Amino acid sequence: MQPLSAPRQRSDIRTPARFREMLLQYLPQIRLDSPFFICLRHWEYWPFEVVYLPIVFYYIWLSIKARSLFFFSASNPFIETGGLLGESKAGILDRISEEFKPITLFVPAFSPIQSVVNQLHDRGLTYPLIAKPDVGERGWRVEKIESQGDLINYLQSNSVDFLIQEYVDEPLELGVFYYRMPGQKQGIVSSIVQKEFLSIRGNGRDCIEKLISQNERAILQLSALTAKYGNRFHEILPIGETLTLVSIGNHCKGTKFLNANYLITPELTRVFDRISQSIDGFYFGRYDLRCRSVADLNAGKHIHILELNGAGAEPAHIYQPGFSIREAYRVLFHHWRVLYDISLENHRRG
Repeated sequence: MQPLSAPRQRSDIRTPARFREMLLQYLPQIRLDSPFFICLRHWEYWPFEVVYLPIVFYYIWLSIKARSLFFFSASNPFIETGGLLGESKAGILDRISEEFKPITLFVPAFSPIQSVVNQLHDRGLTYPLIAKPDVGERGWRVEKIESQGDLINYLQSNSVDFLIQEYVDEPLELGVFYYRMPGQKQGIVSSIVQKEFLSIRGNGRDCIEKLISQNERAILQLSALTAKYGNRFHEILPIGETLTLVSIGNHCKGTKFLNANYLITPELTRVFDRISQSIDGFYFGRYDLRCRSVADLNAGKHIHILELNGAGAEPAHIYQPGFSIREAYRVLFHHWRVLYDISLENHRRG
């Protein structure tokens, strides 16, 4: 008689260690620091169309109530479409007092290089400079121009009207959201976002490439950073040295947005009442600006308005890391309701 064989040991495929081994063998390795999972874990990186889907339905409801799909165009009568889309940055800046804006040059598409260089000289503009399309949003083609070579490259690759602005080297970059009902003298500052540029800090041990790989925001900008810093990836930054990777204060370029609503004070509101009332036909939007200090901001000093965005502006403090998406929707719905109320009041006033 043949001896009975020993019972098959099944525990070897059921133990956690063996199960993990099989997963690693047969499934692709899942990297939680990959761009896909970084975006999945943080709603601030989700596509605009995904985040704004509930807002679209609310907009449709407001349009039905207003009996107009374009009710928002009356929110800021002096801006095309109220500033929701297609507005000229130069046209808006022209209405702001010279006291509060940097030197800005409008450059038509396909302008001769020498003509642009001559205009820069005539206006006293020196490098670095900021170049940005006259019509555009979400950081599209906004670049810091460090030299005449950069300017020539920008001109040669550009096919739209754009602005050249002096680079404002002040330590604070903020987005201040302001609105005011027509006929009222006092408005409301409803949101302040502070912008923290994408940067890495040296530890005297790791090279620039490794420091970038340890920063989730930098990972999402890897292709652009490789193009700009690839030849320096091997460098090791000294302990404590900070390298600003992107000096454009735009979320799409890796800037961290921080909730700075604690800066809202009656003094600050009075400053933006004064600035806003001098802009005929402006009632709703966000000032993107740089300033020297909070004290100067509250005093209305050394404020440089880089852009003024109208109906399409967002109360950008909602993009602070960890900000609840539920609270973000509460803020967005509130601002769309304010936009609706201001627009209807301007319609009523003709």
